[in-house]
Amino acid sequence: MGRCATGEAIGLHGRTPTARKKLRRFVEHAEKESDLARWRRGRAVLGYIDGRPVIALASELGVTRGAINKWLGWYQTLGVEGLVTGKAPGRARRLSDEQREKLRSTIEAGPLAAGYTAGVWTGPMIGDLIEERFGVRYHNHHVPRLLHELGFSVQRPRKKLARADADAQATWLRVRFPAIKKKLRPAAAS
Repeated sequence: MGRCATGEAIGLHGRTPTARKKLRRFVEHAEKESDLARWRRGRAVLGYIDGRPVIALASELGVTRGAINKWLGWYQTLGVEGLVTGKAPGRARRLSDEQREKLRSTIEAGPLAAGYTAGVWTGPMIGDLIEERFGVRYHNHHVPRLLHELGFSVQRPRKKLARADADAQATWLRVRFPAIKKKLRPAAAS
């Protein structure tokens, strides 16, 4: 993305009446959709085409001059479509849809069915399972994200004492705990 021959950021093709009309429609649509980011980009380009300096546009729109120059370059290269930004596509999935479905079925069947001795799945166990079955290694921090994408959530078992006396616990909570709990002190008068 360089400057055009005249030294301006936007060449003649971006300044035609048709291009301006398309840009105005873009700004109106962004305003209707309450899309502030697109509205700003469109307003910046329109302002520049109308002869306003970049520094004044930056101040008015609350952005940096560098951002406006970047938007002008996008417009020069791609037209109005260059002002539309979306989510970056990111890296391709490492497991195919078919492999993901197999993983989902395996997880739902439980760790015992998959050949593990534990009765509860853990992140590292699932990471090992993926590596063993599909030849793909996931970092332990990414396994929960993958599970979330597959529709699973983190479940933590509640710890319950096997020989605990429920009546004694209830009495302790009702009688003993309030007696030892810190009392709120009255606020000092100022």
